[in-house]
Amino acid sequence: MKLLLHACCAPCAIYPIETLRQDGVEVMGYFYRHNIHPYTECLKRQQTLIAYAESIDLKVIFQDGYDLEGFLQRAVFRESSRCEICYHDRLKAAALVARNGKFDAFSSSLLYSRFQNHEMIRVIGESVGKAVGVSFYYRDFRIGWKYGIETSKRLGMYRQPYCGCIYSEKERYCSPPDRRKG
Repeated sequence: MKLLLHACCAPCAIYPIETLRQDGVEVMGYFYRHNIHPYTECLKRQQTLIAYAESIDLKVIFQDGYDLEGFLQRAVFRESSRCEICYHDRLKAAALVARNGKFDAFSSSLLYSRFQNHEMIRVIGESVGKAVGVSFYYRDFRIGWKYGIETSKRLGMYRQPYCGCIYSEKERYCSPPDRRKG
């Protein structure tokens, strides 16, 4: 099987790529960037993925442009649904690349993370795949969570502390205001 793997970042892609290759799957990566804020964070993730891909002989397709405004326009005033919007954007983009590249299926390294909503990713992936005409490959890669972390640290990879979107960045770094006044 020829599979396009949406790789949100190199650390999250380690275990899925190794596992898929061990199963005889021909894997190619795909990096989606419109949701990652700030741009310097996007570049850090991209550079880390480039270095990792070169070290394991993985071909990766890198999305052109940086449409942060488009992502924000889809998410603004829908912040409670922002993950669903983001999953849809990334999976649809991956599905379109997979179809155009004549891949048998597409998947995502998001399925490696304990912090992502797997059921939502699966449902969106299957729906997008059906609409676009390429199968979504669901596999729960969370069993490799610790292995991926240890490997990324051993390799000295940049490890980001938030999912990538501006909302997640705020949640990670901005503590709630002190409500005690006077």
